Amino acid sequence: MIATPTHLMTDDSQRVVITGIGLTAPNGNHLSELRDGLLNHRSGVRSYEIRYFGKTLAGVCDFEVTRYQTRKDARRGTRAGSIGIYCAREALRDSGWDGDWDGVDKSQVGVYVGVTEHGNVETENEVYQLKSFDYDTSYWSHHHNPRTVANNPAGEIALNLGVTGPHYTIGAACAAGNAGMIQGVQMLRLGECDLALAGGVSESIHTFGIFAGFASQGALAAHEDPTKASRPFDKQRNGIVVAEGGCMYTLERLADARSRGAKIYGEIVGYAINTDATDFVLPNAERQAECMRLALRRAGLAPEQIDIVSTHATGTPHGDVLECVAVREVFGRSEKTWINNAKSFIGHSMGAAGAIELAGNLPAFEDGWVHPTINVDELDPECDLPGLVANEPRQLNRVEYILNNSFGMLGINSALIVKRI
Repeated sequence: MIATPTHLMTDDSQRVVITGIGLTAPNGNHLSELRDGLLNHRSGVRSYEIRYFGKTLAGVCDFEVTRYQTRKDARRGTRAGSIGIYCAREALRDSGWDGDWDGVDKSQVGVYVGVTEHGNVETENEVYQLKSFDYDTSYWSHHHNPRTVANNPAGEIALNLGVTGPHYTIGAACAAGNAGMIQGVQMLRLGECDLALAGGVSESIHTFGIFAGFASQGALAAHEDPTKASRPFDKQRNGIVVAEGGCMYTLERLADARSRGAKIYGEIVGYAINTDATDFVLPNAERQAECMRLALRRAGLAPEQIDIVSTHATGTPHGDVLECVAVREVFGRSEKTWINNAKSFIGHSMGAAGAIELAGNLPAFEDGWVHPTINVDELDPECDLPGLVANEPRQLNRVEYILNNSFGMLGINSALIVKRI
């Protein structure tokens, strides 16, 4: 049974809104910087080198780690933890909660962080250091276990903020950013927390294994110009640009947000997660279409009511085509729906991707601009979507609904719909 669409509910305690956004992305450490980059062709992809693998390309973040952490805490923790702390603190600051943080009941705050993977970076680093000691494990770091447990990024945020409510990570491959937000929405509706810090983080560029893995699959992008390497939908696309990053949101019930006069970015009115159950890596267009349709049904919306579809497209030859098949199946030739992609600017930030990409589109509720997909020099005919915004932004009279796609390995699909409010 499908529940009553959120935007038709009269009970504001069941309606969940976004009141704060904190992020770091390869082309910006604040929503305004990310948005400016997306509207003005500023790529965050650069040349990068990592041990054992060598020279490659990556989306690299450059944020002030010690803004919210001591150097000691940063050394003891992980890159993913530092990204999460920065983003969570920035989200609280943006939402206005930071000014009264000491007075907040920390037992009613939940931390829900989506991750693709966690622990690889720390394990690779320890093994690398250990060879200097002839692999004597007595030199193994006593910080290794807390660094590599799956709940680490969420736990580091909770420790930094003094949160005593629930904290955990959601392992959902590259659908994890959406999944973290969906978990936050569900916990607020169940009354398990009164404020949710939800989103996704990724430290993936610091593990050589991910580069080697994509290279072995023939799925790692290469281009003489780093800023042109990530090129979803282009005929010459040749793979993924790995990126790091994070985006955390403050989510609240609409009644609570209104009672404190909070700024509201939008209302989460629909979501869905499903599974292909067909292949380890190759996507399934039919299941992706089903996921989008389920999110639409839960939101009580027709496809033509969606103004912007933020695609997952990573720049792989097969993956982009299959998502385009799914989008065509759901949206047909709607003249009202416009389609874009943020990975062309920043690469694929894995567990953070869905959360960052949604953030990049949310300002459209205010300014009406649909940011483009860049690097579409020669559109692949199989990716010729009606409404694809390529290379230059498009101005709309009004944006009411955004649908955010995020898919991952082992066939996990997610779709999230946000409404202007």
